[in-house]
Amino acid sequence: MVIYPSNNLTPIYSLVIWDEPNGLGPKVLDFIKPNNNGDRENLKLTLPLALLLLWNLVFAEMEEAKVIENLRSVVFKESESLEGACAKINGYDFNKGVDYSQILKSLLSTGFQASNLGDAIQTVNQMLDWRLSHEQVTEDCSDEEKNPTYRESVKCKIFLGFTSNLISSGVRDIIRYLVQHHMVEVIVTTAGGIEEDLIKCLGDTYRGDFSLPGAALRSKGLNRIGNLLVPNDNYCKFEDWIIPIFDQMLIEQNTQHVLWTPSKVIARLGKEINNESSYLYWAYKNDIPVFCPGLTDGSLGDMLYFHSFRNPGLVVDIVQDIRAMNGEAVHANPRKTGMIILGGGLPKHHICNANMMRNGADYAVFINTAQEFDGSDSGARPDEAVSWGKIRASAKSVKVHCDATIAFPLLVAETFAAKRERKSN
Repeated sequence: MVIYPSNNLTPIYSLVIWDEPNGLGPKVLDFIKPNNNGDRENLKLTLPLALLLLWNLVFAEMEEAKVIENLRSVVFKESESLEGACAKINGYDFNKGVDYSQILKSLLSTGFQASNLGDAIQTVNQMLDWRLSHEQVTEDCSDEEKNPTYRESVKCKIFLGFTSNLISSGVRDIIRYLVQHHMVEVIVTTAGGIEEDLIKCLGDTYRGDFSLPGAALRSKGLNRIGNLLVPNDNYCKFEDWIIPIFDQMLIEQNTQHVLWTPSKVIARLGKEINNESSYLYWAYKNDIPVFCPGLTDGSLGDMLYFHSFRNPGLVVDIVQDIRAMNGEAVHANPRKTGMIILGGGLPKHHICNANMMRNGADYAVFINTAQEFDGSDSGARPDEAVSWGKIRASAKSVKVHCDATIAFPLLVAETFAAKRERKSN
């Protein structure tokens, strides 16, 4: 008898039955099987023992075959077809030459955060392309809203938010471009996002290194922002420039009863700086409101603090600004609203919270490196804002986990700038 395994033509067990020479003894078998060294091993057994051992071995082989078959069914589980349901992953083929627009378009099918950036580009283009004429005319809309020409002229209202470090960086020039050409309608930033724009008109910021020792820099009067260096003299120039403006604002408050709010202060500073490299200058020129509920949290706060001793009495009313900020969202109808938020913290929440007043934004793009595991609003994905009513459930939204200094220039290139270039041609 020869036994073959199910997946091999080489016999693994064999039995040779023979009788004792005198024919009186029990039948004896040569039971030949492989040992652990791969050699053939010959066991002489009586028939009952040989049959019992053989049965155990055969049963074990059958059980092993079943296990292998089950494992195969688990490992090689039949797939549901994704054809037509999902985009195929492909990168850019440089054999076609260097085409930056096509490279950016290829991000959608690249995977990981490249695809998220591709989605962000697509979402911003949807913001820019939307017109009221794309929507059905409702019974309760005004006669003006029924006018086809008017409906074609109504665009999405875009809120732009960013943190101060981006103004310290070269992203400031990209933000200035957007504001200069009136491509966004509402801006929210931090105190640093205001003062750094103004300070850059008075003195330069330089490239340093993340590893430069703080104590050595302090002794040289150099302030480090990541791998950027800002001479402390810049802040001295800022004080010399801004204190006389505060003096004049106090005079206007006392003589003309001007009620200063953070956004009015910021507009005034944009007017006074009178420098085309400043996004605040262009915000003033184009009547784009810039909101900063944390106006005192930075060098601006330091200047207000020192001024309060030198010439006390200047009042800045934040309540009027929260009315104005929320009003930008509440009174946006019948327009859709879109949010583009770089970084987290105050600008992110302030824009989202205002849009909650209108039952959520219709488009949202977040670009930051914050994580959500600590429960921070900075790290929260758009879906968390949906739960608060800050983004509509039907909205197009995406978060790009990336340094905004990398992602935002690419996004602007393939959205705002590309559309403006095509329009000018």
